[in-house]
Amino acid sequence: MGRTALIVIDMINTYDHPDADRLIPSAESVVPAVSGLLRRARRRDVPVIYVNDNFGEWRSHHGELLDHALAGPHADLVKPLVPDDASLFVVKARHSIFFETPLGYLLGQQGIDRLVLCGQVTEQCVLYSSLDAHIRHLHVIVPRDAVAHIHADLADAALRMMERNMGARVCDSDELWNDAP
Repeated sequence: MGRTALIVIDMINTYDHPDADRLIPSAESVVPAVSGLLRRARRRDVPVIYVNDNFGEWRSHHGELLDHALAGPHADLVKPLVPDDASLFVVKARHSIFFETPLGYLLGQQGIDRLVLCGQVTEQCVLYSSLDAHIRHLHVIVPRDAVAHIHADLADAALRMMERNMGARVCDSDELWNDAP
């Protein structure tokens, strides 16, 4: 087995979109787990790749997306998750982290074949990304406490589908890269 990467999905966000009022409470609950994963991955030199919606701003780059999110009313959900200088950033336009992005090429170049998917939304982008990773023969791990949802029942079903149908390992974030040396 090759290398593992931590993939942070759509957490650089202004929360100015339909369903944001339903997403925000779940996002608030997962920020500490995602922040912990980031800290532990960075400590172990595990590549961190942010894959984020561009929110229809085709002229924006990741710095502009980050600045806009940090200037918004929900900056508290973004500040603990800010990419560091070693983080990679891929902009996406649709649900899957792979759809029309260079992520597959990047993973191949880095020798990465195992993805830890965290972020939002469990029953949408995380689910579709897990499926696309599965059909690319990549191993997927989804820490259930590090993925936010809009609809809890659909998120639970999505996690079961990822585990049963796609062979994903669904676990708690503290099972990954524990703080022991």
